[in-house]
Amino acid sequence: MTVIIYHNPKCTKSRETLSLLQSKGISPTVVEYLKTPPTVETLTKIVEQLGLPAKDLLRRKEAALAGIDLTLPEKALIAAMVANPIAIERPIVIANGRARLGRPPEAVLEIL
Repeated sequence: MTVIIYHNPKCTKSRETLSLLQSKGISPTVVEYLKTPPTVETLTKIVEQLGLPAKDLLRRKEAALAGIDLTLPEKALIAAMVANPIAIERPIVIANGRARLGRPPEAVLEIL
């Protein structure tokens, strides 16, 4: 099984989620999304896998700082997050064709 974590090593929840996966014997592919932001296509797919509207993937405080208008259409919100990856909520874990936010970290276990 391939497991991917979109990770920010400075984020406590992201570190906790990565540690939780590793404690379960999972060695995920770690994508430091601030260094390697997802493409529009990738983030669109992640939003679909999460089953959430794009606005629910925005870190509200960071979105405001980046000047992202939460009333934008889905495609525009996704493009804004790709351009400002700090505004993407984290961590995101992808496995078995599904995705979950690691808030709380245990939430990712349901897709493994």
